[in-house]
Amino acid sequence: MFIVTLTYLKPVEEVDALMPGHIEWLDKGYADGLFIASGRRIPRTGGVILARSGDERLLRDTLAADPFAIHGAARFDVVEFTPTKTAPGAELLKTL
Repeated sequence: MFIVTLTYLKPVEEVDALMPGHIEWLDKGYADGLFIASGRRIPRTGGVILARSGDERLLRDTLAADPFAIHGAARFDVVEFTPTKTAPGAELLKTL
């Protein structure tokens, strides 16, 4: 599994202008089965995406196609980890 953190590099107003394209990009990531969960960081300085394990190069290529990346609005940091312990009900995460 991968944890991707997005850190905004531009003012939120510029990020918001790119949001429709970013949401479309997220929808494709979910449809492709790559993304598991996503959302805004609090405070609103960026976002977080949980992605399936597998091909890190594919993930990085996908991240590079995000309008936030294309327009230099966000930086993406990727951490891979293997969940070995989960809360009850979240055991599925150990298989992703």
